[in-house]
Amino acid sequence: MWNLNYLKFIDQGRLLSQGLCSSCIARLRRCDGSHRRGLFLFSRNKSFVTQIKSASKPPWRVLFFGSDDFALESLKRLHVSRDDRKAGVVGSLEVVTLSRDAPVRKYAEEHRLPLHHWPDVDLTAQFDVGVVVSFGCLIKENLINKMPYGILNVHPSLLPRWRGPAPIFHTILHGDSVTGVTIMQIRPKRFDVGPILQQELYEVPKNCTADELGATLAAEGSEMLMDTLKHLPQRIANRKEQPKEGASFAPKISSRMAWIMWEEHSCDYIDRLFRAIGSRFPLKTMWMGNPLKLLDFVGKCSVSFTAAPYLSSVPGSVHYQKESNTLLVRCKDGWVGFKAVNFKKRLSASDFFNGYLHQSVLKKSPSTNTCLFQSYKESDSPGGHHNNMLLRNNTSL
Repeated sequence: MWNLNYLKFIDQGRLLSQGLCSSCIARLRRCDGSHRRGLFLFSRNKSFVTQIKSASKPPWRVLFFGSDDFALESLKRLHVSRDDRKAGVVGSLEVVTLSRDAPVRKYAEEHRLPLHHWPDVDLTAQFDVGVVVSFGCLIKENLINKMPYGILNVHPSLLPRWRGPAPIFHTILHGDSVTGVTIMQIRPKRFDVGPILQQELYEVPKNCTADELGATLAAEGSEMLMDTLKHLPQRIANRKEQPKEGASFAPKISSRMAWIMWEEHSCDYIDRLFRAIGSRFPLKTMWMGNPLKLLDFVGKCSVSFTAAPYLSSVPGSVHYQKESNTLLVRCKDGWVGFKAVNFKKRLSASDFFNGYLHQSVLKKSPSTNTCLFQSYKESDSPGGHHNNMLLRNNTSL
């Protein structure tokens, strides 16, 4: 950024030779340096400067980058602000997005917002600031530098806790009692390492799911974004670098994480795993050498061994509890329950019992593991050793 007091004394002929119009030069001459009437980015080859006319206060010209439902909440708030002249925070709004079925793209098309298809971003129009929310792509330095106020990111964690693509899921999976939202400026080449402009703490409700937490943080984040934009120059002036301590990474979730290891996973971990990823990937186990999906999780269950002394303590043991119509499964430190499974088709707990666990059925089976759900093993799929290592690396007791 150039010092405007210095620019006032540069020879006018030199400024004109670099493509600055006479009206811009006159405005520089009048500028007392206490107000930002223009921002200048120094080019890498040092040929001189490229001028980007920028306001010193809102309304801002905003370029929004986003994709999913979490991002959509912020886009909606920006859109409402653009149409609210009294609010005076957003003057213009354009959108950069990814796939055709992305919620952000559908919203932009429905409301006829100017749309850019990543990575083809047309910067013919000038923007004051960028906003990126759940975008998933690194933005190059030259694009960041075209925004006089940089590009802001709405991130659903208390950075540097849970940097990466899936902070909400890992907040639930690891049982964090508090989380929050961070508004930061992005930096090139790495995700989630930029300086913090605003950060608010939020207590994680007991037993909430990742979807429920995500919806709450999306709303909180959109409010914080508008507050940051309203006071943007001051927030940037007071920004703080992220501390080096406490950084953790939240890798993208996948179906591999849904496999239950009955010998290793506790009741609490299975509960957190279900609340973290269950809406996207049903929990899974092996049954008679085939994968089986565990549905309608009911949590940890109390089992009376005096009432049912025949129940096995071997991890993976399955018991049908008739009075609650629930399948009970033994894990590392107790029993968890499911109301249904998917084995070739959806089966209620009673249907699964009648078809596979009833004594009349068991007598026909020579296998000693007929009443056991088996943990996912290396040999259960092609490339199993590699997949199993990934699975184990993604678990936390």
